[in-house]
Amino acid sequence: MLRWTLTFLIIAIIAGIFGFGGIAAGAASIAKILFFLFLVLFLLSLIFGKKVGPTDV
Repeated sequence: MLRWTLTFLIIAIIAGIFGFGGIAAGAASIAKILFFLFLVLFLLSLIFGKKVGPTDV
């Protein structure tokens, strides 16, 4: 799940760069929403994500 969150965070950052830079001015508001949404998802997955490793039986 952390891998998916990182992927979407990178996509949101790229979309944000294009949106904030004026290249795609119409998509700026969507990019801002996606950026903050995936930033929150990334932070939540860091906090609540499962650790990979041996588990006690």
